[in-house]
Amino acid sequence: MFASAERASERSTKQEGAPKRSLFSLITDLPGLFADLVRGEIESLKAELVDKLKHAGIGIGMLVVAGVFAFFATGVFAAAGILGLAEILPAWASALIVGGALLLITIILALIGVSQIKRGTPPTPEKTITSIKKDVDVIKGKQQGDRP
Repeated sequence: MFASAERASERSTKQEGAPKRSLFSLITDLPGLFADLVRGEIESLKAELVDKLKHAGIGIGMLVVAGVFAFFATGVFAAAGILGLAEILPAWASALIVGGALLLITIILALIGVSQIKRGTPPTPEKTITSIKKDVDVIKGKQQGDRP
């Protein structure tokens, strides 16, 4: 997350052993440091958004599969009801067992899908926002505990 800030810190650490630099040369380094910081934050933003969208996609896929299973479960339960009314034999009981198993699979897939969607929404990059706030505080010279 703070790769660009670490690079900036490494630059200043490398320069500690070197002779003192003029204020002008330090100021000329600022645009490069800020560019590195911005690039790092953009990469962090991209990675976080891709992760959230991946979870949302998996969740939606699971819900689609759950819908397919629900469709077939409805057909099986309809067949079970018909067989149960037609004759009271083990044929309808087996149809209910198969329908129950399909319904159980449907419920499990739906719960997994909802869980994945919750992990992916809202697609707000919270980690990146926190990182940018810390970077702004460092630039302003605030300590970590100073932020309200």
